[in-house]
Amino acid sequence: MTVTLTPREQFRTARLYLCTDSRAATGDFEAFVDSVFAAGVDVIQLREKGLEAGAEIALLEVLRAAALRHGRLFAVNDRADVAAAVDAPILHLGQDDLPVPVARRLLGSDVVIGRSTHSPQQFDAAMAESGVDYVCAGPTWTTPTKPGRPAAGVELLEHAAGHSRARPWFAIGGIDLQRLPTVVAAGATRVVVVRAITEAADPAAATREILRHLPAVS
Repeated sequence: MTVTLTPREQFRTARLYLCTDSRAATGDFEAFVDSVFAAGVDVIQLREKGLEAGAEIALLEVLRAAALRHGRLFAVNDRADVAAAVDAPILHLGQDDLPVPVARRLLGSDVVIGRSTHSPQQFDAAMAESGVDYVCAGPTWTTPTKPGRPAAGVELLEHAAGHSRARPWFAIGGIDLQRLPTVVAAGATRVVVVRAITEAADPAAATREILRHLPAVS
């Protein structure tokens, strides 16, 4: 008998969460997401500021089909309306995005909702916030994907590891294979990466190597 997990149940064991743009420069979005899903990425979020809703939905339909083929998850950044349009299993919200209760009213109780945090105070508030399923802590290091945002440092990860038990949390921000041991030593077991995979010569090999250095989660 095959047991089908809900997105929330499947998400509980996710370790590697990838954010990628549309890869317009290389024109290989579908092939790229297929390859990294096959290599073990648990979640892919399309994150590209400035896309019109129609263009974003078209890309997300490609991502959704790949996620279904591989039994993985995909996420929408910021926009609950777009998440509803593509039946996304995950919506990720920043500190200044749509309030979580409003997103819940639009999407219902089954969609996994995440929250970005940049300080111990924000992290603790998100962990206690009704309707939030997971929390991202960072950026650990400065990163061009978040221009102007100062690094929160490894100290935020140590705080998260020492104060979090109820919900999954992910380290984020400038994390690559060289920095991964520092992140794991600080207590993180789950990471969000961007350039470590998107700019790798072999994205699938980079995925496998990152996963090899991440602890198992249950």
